[in-house]
Amino acid sequence: MRVQFYGTRGSLATPGEATVRYGGNTSCVAVRSDSGTLILLDIGTGAAVLGRELMAGGGRLSGHILIGHTHWDHIQGLPFFAPLFVPGNEWHIYAPRGLRQTVHDTLAGQMQHTYFPVDLDQLGATIHYHDLIEGDLQIEDIAVRAQYLNHPALTLGYRLEVDGASMVYATDHEPHSRPLAEHPGRIEGQDRRHADFLSQADLVIHDAQYLASEYATKVGWGHSTIEYAIAVARFAGARRLALTHHDPQRTDAALDALLADIHAGDQGSALEIFAAAEGQVIELRGDAPRRAAGGSAESAISRALAGSTVLAALETAGPLEAVTKALTDEPVRTVYCALAETAALAAFERPSLLILEDTGGGEAETIARRARGLDPDISIVMIAAAGGQAALDETLFDDRLIAPFSSSYARARLRAALMRRASRWNRADLPKDEAPRLAALRDLGILDTAPEERFDRITRLAAALFDVPVALISLVDENRQWFKSTQGIDASETPRDESFCAHAVLNRSPLVVPDALLDARFAENPIVMNRPRVRFYAGFPLFVADGHCIGTLCILDTRPRDLGAQDLARLGDLAELARAELENLAVAPQV
Repeated sequence: MRVQFYGTRGSLATPGEATVRYGGNTSCVAVRSDSGTLILLDIGTGAAVLGRELMAGGGRLSGHILIGHTHWDHIQGLPFFAPLFVPGNEWHIYAPRGLRQTVHDTLAGQMQHTYFPVDLDQLGATIHYHDLIEGDLQIEDIAVRAQYLNHPALTLGYRLEVDGASMVYATDHEPHSRPLAEHPGRIEGQDRRHADFLSQADLVIHDAQYLASEYATKVGWGHSTIEYAIAVARFAGARRLALTHHDPQRTDAALDALLADIHAGDQGSALEIFAAAEGQVIELRGDAPRRAAGGSAESAISRALAGSTVLAALETAGPLEAVTKALTDEPVRTVYCALAETAALAAFERPSLLILEDTGGGEAETIARRARGLDPDISIVMIAAAGGQAALDETLFDDRLIAPFSSSYARARLRAALMRRASRWNRADLPKDEAPRLAALRDLGILDTAPEERFDRITRLAAALFDVPVALISLVDENRQWFKSTQGIDASETPRDESFCAHAVLNRSPLVVPDALLDARFAENPIVMNRPRVRFYAGFPLFVADGHCIGTLCILDTRPRDLGAQDLARLGDLAELARAELENLAVAPQV
């Protein structure tokens, strides 16, 4: 893995004689695997230089851009990244999913005519946009893990593993425990989770904008101190630490002096510490095994959030005001109550997110334990007064806000908590034959065509034979499942992420789900939690002549039920009729 820095400055581009060695451009790092896969981490002003270098090499250019968050210093280079303007180039852009805005919407904002002469949709290259949440994804040969950081905007850090080497990009991030920003201490709770994200990495590129002595006036701004970055990287067993996101007022001479002090007091440490500098190249080699994959980081979760309930038990005016502002206009239902009412309301409301204020005496912890007993997957955010957090049992909650805090900071943390909960269902992985499978599907010329009686009679028979409200012929496309025939629903397609059929396509075998609420793969799926509230599913795969599975004939019900072997065979008979009709499409002359 080859890593090169193109932008190392935080908050504001700072060119000039005093920043010429470590650099004045804002965040941008280029990573290449041995096979040539290119990933850009952030696309700040440094991306303009990188774009010119790539264009100088000639030829068709393709790559992937992972954006940690969309504050301007991390995206200002996008309108000046030359490869995006060239027809024939192909780029994928990934960034954290907002509760309302998509990645495309957010990036388009800075290129409105008020700010820039070229609209985002006028760029010549083919651009694919990916909304991310916390989880895992595969980008060609590079395994990527995304994890939320602690920042006033919804922000992801990225861990990349390829060629036996690993690196972590973690900017912008503030310690969860404020004392850790200024003084050594126990790394636990959410800071321990952050350290686990960095664990044993060959290279950690970490936010280090402030000194501990500067932190008191920067609390809540969403950045680390140099001292914290070193402590957490050392605790994680990282091999090298690149301090980055340098403060705009930090000169080259000041960084030199800081490094000299660090090295003088760090004799014999196994952790190599340096300040990231523009143009610096690092080659990573190793034989470390990849981490086991978790849930998918690519998600279409807006429907899962619809209908979510937040239960907030807040006793003091400051947190109540900040949380109320944070949740205003979000697509969730919020219920406010006193701590004494929380246990009964949680049992009745079954909220996705519970916000508890710790007022001392252990009442909030007792309520959290009861809520966990009712719903082990509930997201719980605890609000603590400054200095009071040490008394809390951190295993009970998913995040902690230390008062005082701003509404923008609360919004980012509460959004992360909501998304963790809303994204807890298994999306099907891509089949090994995904590219030729999609080609075979599109070669049929059936996608987005009008209903046809020869297919509709099959779904009518399926609905009547099995006495179910819904029967479908579902074709699994790149980002959706499209219905050639439907009985019982009006929709013509749904996101692929929500598709039960995608699991049948992946496994190339019939799939029967007797009760989706009792199946960990589907219990949190939006079509189970919300309308049409699917409880039962049975799907039989549809194959084309070259052996690729392109979809299913499936039946659904809003009540749980079983499907015996004889009924499954009958569903297979109907699927064979559907397959025959698809085969007729494949051999029919194209007019």
